[in-house]
Amino acid sequence: MDQNKSGGKNGDAFRPYVPPEKSPPELTPASVIVGVLLAIVFGAANAYLGLRVGLTVSASIPAAVISMVMMRVILRRRSVLESNMVQTIGSAGESLAGGVIFTKT
Repeated sequence: MDQNKSGGKNGDAFRPYVPPEKSPPELTPASVIVGVLLAIVFGAANAYLGLRVGLTVSASIPAAVISMVMMRVILRRRSVLESNMVQTIGSAGESLAGGVIFTKT
Protein backbone atom coordinates (compact mmCIF):
# COMPACT_ATOMS: atom_id res chain seq x y z
CA MET A 1 0.00 0.00 0.00
CA ASP A 2 1.13 3.49 -0.81
CA GLN A 3 1.29 5.67 2.31
CA ASN A 4 2.55 9.21 2.65
CA LYS A 5 4.28 10.79 5.65
CA SER A 6 0.97 11.78 7.28
CA GLY A 7 -0.10 8.13 7.48
CA GLY A 8 -2.97 8.27 5.01
CA LYS A 9 -3.49 5.97 2.04
CA ASN A 10 -3.05 7.33 -1.47
CA GLY A 11 -2.39 10.89 -0.32
CA ASP A 12 -5.31 11.18 2.11
CA ALA A 13 -4.52 13.06 5.31
CA PHE A 14 -4.78 11.14 8.56
CA ARG A 15 -8.01 11.79 10.47
CA PRO A 16 -8.18 10.48 14.05
CA TYR A 17 -11.33 8.75 15.28
CA VAL A 18 -11.74 11.34 18.03
CA PRO A 19 -10.87 14.74 16.55
CA PRO A 20 -8.79 17.10 18.70
CA GLU A 21 -11.48 19.80 18.72
CA LYS A 22 -13.94 17.45 20.47
CA SER A 23 -13.63 16.52 24.12
CA PRO A 24 -15.84 13.49 24.78
CA PRO A 25 -16.10 12.14 28.32
CA GLU A 26 -13.55 9.56 29.35
CA LEU A 27 -13.29 9.19 33.12
CA THR A 28 -16.90 9.33 34.29
CA PRO A 29 -18.62 7.84 37.34
CA ALA A 30 -20.33 5.26 35.10
CA SER A 31 -17.03 4.13 33.57
CA VAL A 32 -15.34 3.85 36.97
CA ILE A 33 -18.22 1.90 38.54
CA VAL A 34 -18.51 -0.55 35.64
CA GLY A 35 -14.72 -0.91 35.49
CA VAL A 36 -14.45 -1.64 39.20
CA LEU A 37 -17.23 -4.24 38.97
CA LEU A 38 -15.43 -5.96 36.09
CA ALA A 39 -12.13 -5.76 37.98
CA ILE A 40 -13.69 -7.49 40.99
CA VAL A 41 -15.28 -10.23 38.88
CA PHE A 42 -12.20 -10.92 36.75
CA GLY A 43 -9.85 -10.56 39.72
CA ALA A 44 -11.82 -13.10 41.75
CA ALA A 45 -12.07 -15.50 38.80
CA ASN A 46 -8.34 -15.26 38.10
CA ALA A 47 -7.43 -15.63 41.76
CA TYR A 48 -9.54 -18.79 42.02
CA LEU A 49 -8.19 -20.17 38.76
CA GLY A 50 -4.60 -19.32 39.66
CA LEU A 51 -4.78 -20.89 43.09
CA ARG A 52 -6.69 -23.94 41.90
CA VAL A 53 -4.91 -24.73 38.62
CA GLY A 54 -1.76 -22.65 38.72
CA LEU A 55 -2.60 -20.63 35.60
CA THR A 56 -4.40 -17.39 34.94
CA VAL A 57 -6.00 -16.09 31.79
CA SER A 58 -5.82 -12.64 30.27
CA ALA A 59 -9.00 -10.72 30.93
CA SER A 60 -8.27 -7.82 28.56
CA ILE A 61 -10.30 -9.05 25.60
CA PRO A 62 -13.32 -10.27 27.62
CA ALA A 63 -13.24 -7.00 29.58
CA ALA A 64 -13.20 -5.02 26.33
CA VAL A 65 -16.16 -6.93 24.90
CA ILE A 66 -18.20 -6.74 28.11
CA SER A 67 -17.40 -3.04 28.53
CA MET A 68 -18.61 -2.28 25.00
CA VAL A 69 -21.85 -4.20 25.62
CA MET A 70 -22.48 -2.61 29.01
CA MET A 71 -21.64 0.94 27.99
CA ARG A 72 -23.32 0.98 24.57
CA VAL A 73 -26.28 -1.37 24.91
CA ILE A 74 -27.24 -1.21 28.58
CA LEU A 75 -26.20 2.33 29.59
CA ARG A 76 -26.64 3.87 26.08
CA ARG A 77 -23.27 5.66 26.22
CA ARG A 78 -21.57 6.19 22.86
CA SER A 79 -18.10 7.32 23.95
CA VAL A 80 -15.35 4.96 22.84
CA LEU A 81 -13.07 6.59 25.41
CA GLU A 82 -15.40 5.59 28.26
CA SER A 83 -15.39 2.00 27.01
CA ASN A 84 -11.59 2.13 26.84
CA MET A 85 -11.46 3.32 30.46
CA VAL A 86 -13.78 0.48 31.58
CA GLN A 87 -11.60 -2.07 29.78
CA THR A 88 -8.44 -0.66 31.33
CA ILE A 89 -9.84 -0.72 34.87
CA GLY A 90 -11.33 -4.19 34.36
CA SER A 91 -8.12 -5.73 33.11
CA ALA A 92 -6.19 -4.14 35.98
CA GLY A 93 -8.13 -6.35 38.41
CA GLU A 94 -6.92 -9.45 36.59
CA SER A 95 -3.33 -8.24 36.68
CA LEU A 96 -3.56 -7.41 40.36
CA ALA A 97 -4.92 -10.86 41.21
CA GLY A 98 -2.15 -12.53 39.21
CA GLY A 99 0.48 -10.45 40.97
CA VAL A 100 -0.90 -11.29 44.39
CA ILE A 101 -1.24 -15.05 43.96
CA PHE A 102 2.12 -15.62 42.30
CA THR A 103 4.20 -13.51 44.68
CA LYS A 104 5.92 -15.32 47.52
CA THR A 105 5.69 -13.65 50.86
